[in-house]
Amino acid sequence: MAGNEATSGRILSGRRECGLEDVAVSAARAAQGFSETGIGPGDAIALILRNDIAFFEASTAAMLIGAYPVPINWHASTDEAGYILRDCRARAVVIHADLYNKLRSAIPDEMSVFIVETPQEIRSAYELDDAPSLVPAGAVCWGEWLSGSEPHSGSPAKTRDTMIYTSGTTGRPKGVRRKPMTEAYLHSAIAMACAMYGFRPGEPLVTVITGPMYHTAPNGYALLAARFAATIILQPKFDALELLRLIEQHKVTHVHLVPAMFIRLLELPENEARQYDLSSLVWVSHGAAPCPPAVKAGMIDWWGPVINEYYGSTETGGVTVQTSKDVADKPGSVGRAIAGVDIRILDSDKRPLPAGEVGDIYIRSDTGDNFNYHNNSSARAEVEVDRHVCIGDIGYLDDDQYLFLCDRRIDIINSGGVNIYTAEIEAAILEIDGVSDCAVFGIPDDYLGEAICAYVTIDPARPLPPEQVTLIVGARLGTLKAPKLVVAVDSLPRQDSGKVFKKELRAPFWAEKSDDKPSGSRQDD
Repeated sequence: MAGNEATSGRILSGRRECGLEDVAVSAARAAQGFSETGIGPGDAIALILRNDIAFFEASTAAMLIGAYPVPINWHASTDEAGYILRDCRARAVVIHADLYNKLRSAIPDEMSVFIVETPQEIRSAYELDDAPSLVPAGAVCWGEWLSGSEPHSGSPAKTRDTMIYTSGTTGRPKGVRRKPMTEAYLHSAIAMACAMYGFRPGEPLVTVITGPMYHTAPNGYALLAARFAATIILQPKFDALELLRLIEQHKVTHVHLVPAMFIRLLELPENEARQYDLSSLVWVSHGAAPCPPAVKAGMIDWWGPVINEYYGSTETGGVTVQTSKDVADKPGSVGRAIAGVDIRILDSDKRPLPAGEVGDIYIRSDTGDNFNYHNNSSARAEVEVDRHVCIGDIGYLDDDQYLFLCDRRIDIINSGGVNIYTAEIEAAILEIDGVSDCAVFGIPDDYLGEAICAYVTIDPARPLPPEQVTLIVGARLGTLKAPKLVVAVDSLPRQDSGKVFKKELRAPFWAEKSDDKPSGSRQDD
């Protein structure tokens, strides 16, 4: 929801309801307040928020004045959050009260801080105490600050898209930063998103936001739904049975899910799950992680041919769409390129490969042409060939131009739709007293697609229980990056160059999955 467009529709969060016209007024007030603090075009405004009405207000306000909204994963450790805040040079941060109490040491002193009282529905979902969820005395309360500002009355600045931080080869996340949006870019971005999410201008749109809006897909999905004047229901935390109830109650037409959510839905007792009327559903999008074929088949059997997969990345936007019909006609594919996208398969010498041959996937898209990595302008050139960029995946196109993914060239673990870079975890493990060597990689997980596994060698003179590695990494990097399994070994298999043979370590875990290989969607944070 950007610009000064007239809006209708509404946002529902717990017992709260807010019309999108009221959200637009609040956003205009915030835009004026931000402007008066000296924030303007090209600046960054960080958002450390769970799914809340304030997320829409702050994002839209930033776009009104030409600033970049920068969502930050609220699971982040103080080190990681602090890095992103410094790297994007945020002029302000809008943050929930309980998260402020957790991450306040990561916020630079010179940064303006606006604290949002953590609403009751979020407190209940995460079992938060009331005291840390309130705005501290003396701090700037978001709601009170908005009420004291006049709405922004100036002409909208050239709108900047949301800047999402995604993992990179350095182990530190990189901000994907786009140039100011032109009308042509905006038209292409909306058309691409509509192809992925099944939105149709002028048609009724009722949706539930199930995933955290700091991720690329839920963020873009939710803001586009607002632009389309949808009824938007916010789930503070995914609950499978509650989702079914919301679909029936509000006659939901569209929803965005990840495969881990499919699994939890399919595990519900049949006598509970099948009592709900889901006939209002028109389009169910899924991406962000591999979806086991049996899981997808189970969802299509239950919900009907409304299940549609997409493949893409933060850098390129949407790349392909696979409909329920494609599942039967082209099993294992992630679909064909959507309008405005060109896919090439290149060999190690950057030469085109014919249909059926596996190589690096290079993508050019109308929305991917204008991005670069913030503070790292050379990084794009390293992965670009003839305006096509490689996001680290390998695969092939068949004779009908359907894309099949085979592996990820970049060693990223995709756990529950979150891309986790192993170099960062390895660096943290090697800092632990008593660890002399380590290798981190992904192993199969029925719920998350992949879980984190670490092989470590431990100095016999300084014994360390493997489970202690999990605890230490979790404290340093956050629980999402803590290894689920830690295996102590005498030595790691290494190549002559010194690189670990991760394939050799990984193979036993994936051997039993070879007959049920997932279809491997990827969407960055």
